[in-house]
Amino acid sequence: MLNCLTNNHVANGSQVSTADEQIVTAAVIIIGNEILSGRTQDTNLNFIALTLGEWGIRVTEARVIADDETEIVDTVNTLRARHDYVFTTGGIGPTHDDITASCIARAFGVPLVEHPEIAAMIKSREAPPDVMRSRLRMAQVPEGAGLVANSTGGPPGFSKDNVFVMAGIPRVMQAMLPSLKGTLRGGAIVRSRSVSAFLAESEIADGLTEVQNTYPDLSLGSYPFMREGRYGTNLVVRGTSDERIAAALGAVVRAVEAAGGNAEEVIDA
Repeated sequence: MLNCLTNNHVANGSQVSTADEQIVTAAVIIIGNEILSGRTQDTNLNFIALTLGEWGIRVTEARVIADDETEIVDTVNTLRARHDYVFTTGGIGPTHDDITASCIARAFGVPLVEHPEIAAMIKSREAPPDVMRSRLRMAQVPEGAGLVANSTGGPPGFSKDNVFVMAGIPRVMQAMLPSLKGTLRGGAIVRSRSVSAFLAESEIADGLTEVQNTYPDLSLGSYPFMREGRYGTNLVVRGTSDERIAAALGAVVRAVEAAGGNAEEVIDA
């Protein structure tokens, strides 16, 4: 797969493209032994990446890690220094293995405290004392944390500096992330256009390399497929300038034709 992009990096994790366009980056940390064991399939990364992309925030790194305190703390500290934003999912429920909140507190070197607003929300629903004690674990956040609203009516997530902590249950996470719209700094929005051709990657590799070298500010990716019993390749051009993308796509089409293929534009659903 050919997939290159030229950028200049700056210290805080942002990037400035060759056209001096501001690039804002994010990392996603998916926390949970159940993901690593294969018992649960993650769908959160897809939703987060697509949503943030619409806001001009590019997910450039993602990690899946276990419910291990040292691993969570080290990963959060590494990625929050490298990216403008970090988003975590999982580990903020009421059970003993929900340790994300305490790990975020440790990562920032602050105590874990009970947030009065979350506690009041939880206490508004009556429950036996042992059940209430478990539920109140979800009211614990790092000192100084803000809240990430949860439109399902359940306990919110929270944020600490550039780290945003959300639920692992997809339905709940998807109710939390949209509440951040308009509150985060975005950059240049990446757009894409693509064509498909019944050519193997090897048949068009040289032509794609030439196109990429001509348009170093864009990302050119090739993704093989098999359809109708035939091998082919989807060719995707990504960038922030519609004019540059159109020009590069034209060059890709010419490269396909030079290799003896026919390019058909793919319209995203």
